[in-house]
Amino acid sequence: MIPEERLFHIIQRFEFIEASMSDGAGDIAALGREYAELRPVVDQIRAYIALCDDIAEAEAMLDDPEMAELAHEELPELRRKLPKSETELQLVLLPKDVADSRAAMLEIRPGTGGEEAGLFAADLARMYQRYVEAQGWRWEIIEEQATEIGGLRELVVRIAGDSVFARLKFESGVHRVQRVPVTESGGRIHTSAATVAVLPEAEEVDLHIDPSDIRIDTMRASGAGGQHVNTTDSAVRITHLPTGLIVTSSEKSQHRNREIAMQVLRARLYDLERQKAASERSADRKAQVGTGDRSERIRTYNFPQGRMTDHRINLTLYKLDQVMQGDLNDIVDALTADAQATLLAEMNG
Repeated sequence: MIPEERLFHIIQRFEFIEASMSDGAGDIAALGREYAELRPVVDQIRAYIALCDDIAEAEAMLDDPEMAELAHEELPELRRKLPKSETELQLVLLPKDVADSRAAMLEIRPGTGGEEAGLFAADLARMYQRYVEAQGWRWEIIEEQATEIGGLRELVVRIAGDSVFARLKFESGVHRVQRVPVTESGGRIHTSAATVAVLPEAEEVDLHIDPSDIRIDTMRASGAGGQHVNTTDSAVRITHLPTGLIVTSSEKSQHRNREIAMQVLRARLYDLERQKAASERSADRKAQVGTGDRSERIRTYNFPQGRMTDHRINLTLYKLDQVMQGDLNDIVDALTADAQATLLAEMNG
């Protein structure tokens, strides 16, 4: 049972924000964000309270000879709705990941498997790009290095839109493919892998990067398939000395490269802090979906069988063609529901 005091406190806060916005008082942008976050919560609270009131009223009618028959008709249906309403209310009251509403950095790199791993990394990139376009989000390439046969050595992309990180955060991990590579003349099935990392975009207020902790080098873009190979001396490499993290950006503008590289570095450092906090929280229990080791194999794409399996939640879909075309909503929804179920179990445990 959810404490009524907590529910009324949320409603009071919502009504205060509503009144403040009407009066033009306070930081309107900040109030607007909080209002938008609270509105679906308050709608669910009011629906739950209204249902509880209807049940109480119907139960009171049982003592009235003239109304008892009507109450007997209404009560079963009202009581049947209560568990679903309670669950929906618990879901909207779950602790929010502060990064859920943010843009994200998507990083894809080939793993084991040689040239085939690079080709699979490129297939994953196209899959995510199609998904991003279907959501109406923006896909902005930060760094891209291709192989001679059309695979990827590395891809870093910024994805902007509504709730990007919330929808993509469970994609981090090792993605495995089983298929006959185009480079295979004998028709044998090979197993290769690519690593995906999804990082929430960090703002300057999230963490401070001491200028003395970074080294910035300017260099000529190089490497087969690089976006601007041998066209510019403006490529920038930033090394974060305390962690050893290295970020490069190879756009034509050196000034823009510094901005981009710092943006990516900030996201990676912020992600390290989040992973450390998640590890501390889960030290005494199994890590939740999305907070585990990035080296964990999370998904297998089996082309001969047309099958995609997500190993974390034992989800298998026999529609690999659609998945590779960016039809990821069934997977994302299932992973989100599993994470919510874990949180609900902890909250009620």
